[in-house]
Amino acid sequence: MNTPLPALRRLAVAAMLAASTLGAASFAASSDTASAYPERPLRIIVPFAAGGATDVIARTVAQSMSTRLGQPVVVENKAGANGNIGAVMAARAEPDGYTLLMATSSHAINSTLYHKLDYSLTGDFAGLSNLASVPLLLVVNPSVPAKTPEELAAYTKASGNRVNYASGGTGTASHLAGAQFNSLAGAQMTHVPYKGGSQALNDLMGGQVQIMFANLPEVLSQVQAGRLRPIAVTGKQRHAALPDVPAFSETSYPAMNARSWFGLFVPAATPAPVVEKLSQAITQGVADPAVQDKLKGLGADPVGDGHAAFQQYVNQEVDRWSVLVKQSGATAD
Repeated sequence: MNTPLPALRRLAVAAMLAASTLGAASFAASSDTASAYPERPLRIIVPFAAGGATDVIARTVAQSMSTRLGQPVVVENKAGANGNIGAVMAARAEPDGYTLLMATSSHAINSTLYHKLDYSLTGDFAGLSNLASVPLLLVVNPSVPAKTPEELAAYTKASGNRVNYASGGTGTASHLAGAQFNSLAGAQMTHVPYKGGSQALNDLMGGQVQIMFANLPEVLSQVQAGRLRPIAVTGKQRHAALPDVPAFSETSYPAMNARSWFGLFVPAATPAPVVEKLSQAITQGVADPAVQDKLKGLGADPVGDGHAAFQQYVNQEVDRWSVLVKQSGATAD
């Protein structure tokens, strides 16, 4: 039996009203969640050891976030597997805004470096904000007779594969930057991976290896003390901490523009109002003059770009590092 047209219309109107009511209730619940949030302490998982650049930057911004959110923001170090152990923990956390991940450019690299990961940086997380970025500084042991990238390229080519360059591990930014320089300069430097930047730096100063692309904060004090010679800094501009050191854009190798970045994420299913509230607290925190001074004192460049811009940047970074990983032939599996 056919339903009369007026009855169909009444059913359609009822369905529309029900959907509207559910939508309004959902919006109200979401708004209530954002206005009440946070009601307890937050934690930031730092997937690297305490005391490193990632840890120090996270703790610096966490203090400022705590002031703005009215709740403690606790940093927990969960190191291991090139940052992947802590990332998996954060990906599996309840998406309620109380567990954040401090990820770095290493996680963008890991997306290609590892053939199989238990998380996806772009699929399982929502980016909140980039906190800071640092260029890579090409440094050499003072025994190396080169003061420019061009002179270094000539030296490495003349030495064949007897020149070693250090990194904090296979697939790190320092490793891939060295591989890129090899390719651009036609050099044959041999990569020597270490279990961390500090070990690589010790052997660099001791002369066991000759060259390293290092995060600028890691080597700034050693350069200023004259224990290492700076050659060039990646990117388009010189760095304020070392104004006499040229940028690679001024050399024969302008494509050397890799930077390490440090940003905060939450699980992807975190409610949008909570994401926005966190993003705002972070960007305001990074803009705080005291935080700016602390980050710059580390040799880092404050960013604080917010949710939308950072998410777009992360997607681009995963693609960009993918090219360098494939060119280098590096794999962690």
